[in-house]
Amino acid sequence: MSHTREDKTLAERLEAKGFGRRDFVRLFSLAAAAVGLPKEALAAVAQVKKRPSVIWLHFQECTGCTETLLRASHPEITEVILEAISLDYHETLFAAAGHQIEEALQTAMKENAGKYICVVEGAIPTKDNGIYCKVAGKTALESLNEVAGNAAAVIALGSCASFGGLPAADPNPTGAKGVPEIFSKKPVVTLPGCPANPYNLLGVVLQYVTFGTLPKLDTLGRPTFAYGRTIHEDCPRRPHFDAGRFAKVFGDQGHRDGYCLYELGCKGPVTYANCSIKHFCDVDGAWPIGIGHPCAGCTEQATLFRTPLYDTVQIKRPTPPDQYPPIAVEHPAPSPVAIGFGGAIVGAAIGAGLITAKKLGNGSEPEKKDEKKEA
Repeated sequence: MSHTREDKTLAERLEAKGFGRRDFVRLFSLAAAAVGLPKEALAAVAQVKKRPSVIWLHFQECTGCTETLLRASHPEITEVILEAISLDYHETLFAAAGHQIEEALQTAMKENAGKYICVVEGAIPTKDNGIYCKVAGKTALESLNEVAGNAAAVIALGSCASFGGLPAADPNPTGAKGVPEIFSKKPVVTLPGCPANPYNLLGVVLQYVTFGTLPKLDTLGRPTFAYGRTIHEDCPRRPHFDAGRFAKVFGDQGHRDGYCLYELGCKGPVTYANCSIKHFCDVDGAWPIGIGHPCAGCTEQATLFRTPLYDTVQIKRPTPPDQYPPIAVEHPAPSPVAIGFGGAIVGAAIGAGLITAKKLGNGSEPEKKDEKKEA
C-alpha cells in the first residue's frame, strides 16, 4: 500500500528530500531553541503529519521578504517551511496565473475555512477606498478582510505589513497602513524587518504546526523570542561601545578596526530584533552592522523612514555597562584656580612631610632589652 504525502510525518517528508536524521536534529534543535521550545518538542515536530494550509497575500511591497526566504544560502529553511506547510496561494511562486490562481485561492479558503494561516506581505492602501492596489478586481483592503477574516492565524511579514513600512512614509499618498492598524477581528503576529528574517517566520510556523499555538507576543504583536532584546544588547561591537571606541566617519581607522557605529547613526539601541544573533541566509556577518553599516531600525515604526539615517538616537534604557566611563576621555585643560589650589595642597603635604621627618631625626632610639637580666 503506497503512502500519500500527507500520510508521512515531517521527518519522513524531509528524509525523502535527502535530509538525514543528523541534519534534521541539528536544524530543528537550533530552531526550537531560537523560539524557546523545550527539547522534547523536537520529537513532536518530527511526527507532524497534517500540513496547515497557508494563503500568502501580496500588497504594497517589494517582495523582498519572499526573496529573502527563497535565497537562503542553504536550502534547509525553504524546504522545511514548504514541507511543514501547504502553500496553497502565493502570487510570486505560483506557476499558474489569472483565473487559475484565483480559483486555487477560493478552493483553499473553502476547504480549510477557519483552519488556514494567512500571511500578509506588504502594506494596505486605505485612501480613496483602497484603489491604489487591486488584485483580481478586489482592493487589498477587501482581500485582507475576506481572507484574514476566515483564517485561524494571521501573520504580518515584514515592516510594510506590520506597520506600513516604506509605503506609509511621509507624505503617505496612498494612506498605506499595516495589518494591525486596520484588522482587529483576531490577533495579528507581526514580524517586522526590511526584509524580515525568515527564521522568525520558521519559528512561528514550527510552534503553530506542532502545538497549534502562537508564541508569546509583545504589545506590538511581535514574538518575544525574536524581538525581546535590542540589537545593542547583543551586538558584537558592544565591547567597543562600552570602551568608548567609536568610528567617526566611514572609512576611518576606527571603522576599519570594527569600532562601534553609534556615532555614525546606528539605531541599535532602540531597535528590538535578533539580527545580531541570527544573521540572514545562514551567512555569518550577513546583516547591516556585520558589513560595516549602522542599523537602520527597520523593525521600529517610530524609527524607520522617520529618523534620518545617520542621526544618532537617544539610549532610553541603558543597562550596565552602558554607564561605565569610557577609556578615552578628552579632558579640558585645568584652570589657573585649580592649578593654584592643587599647588597649595601639594605644598602643604610637602611641608608636613618635612616636619615629620625632622621630629623622627631628633628622637631617641628605642630602649634595648637587658638580655643578661632576662637570661
